[in-house]
Amino acid sequence: MERRRGEEHEPRACDAALRRAFGFLGKRWNGVLLGTLIQGPAGFADLKRAVAGISDSVLSDRLTELAGAGLVRRTVEQGPPVAVVYSLTPSGHALLPALEELTSWAEDNLPG
Repeated sequence: MERRRGEEHEPRACDAALRRAFGFLGKRWNGVLLGTLIQGPAGFADLKRAVAGISDSVLSDRLTELAGAGLVRRTVEQGPPVAVVYSLTPSGHALLPALEELTSWAEDNLPG
């Protein structure tokens, strides 16, 4: 479609839902934690070991944020010893196809 001088046009904009998704998943560590939990439930120490470079306070904040968004479930298992286990909710599992596609794309298109 040819545009003529002086004609108005719609400004380009990213879809609002896509913007929200990348705003949330693009926040440092959120996507990595979800990708780690796809492998199965994990305790805090397991997640800390799996995600090199994340501090205890940031890990705690991100897990709280992911739980608040309904993507991660926090379960307290009575002991002894008492243990806290994190797992994906059905909404978290629903991200699996998208995360697999992103992983595949990154392997094919982003330098190591």
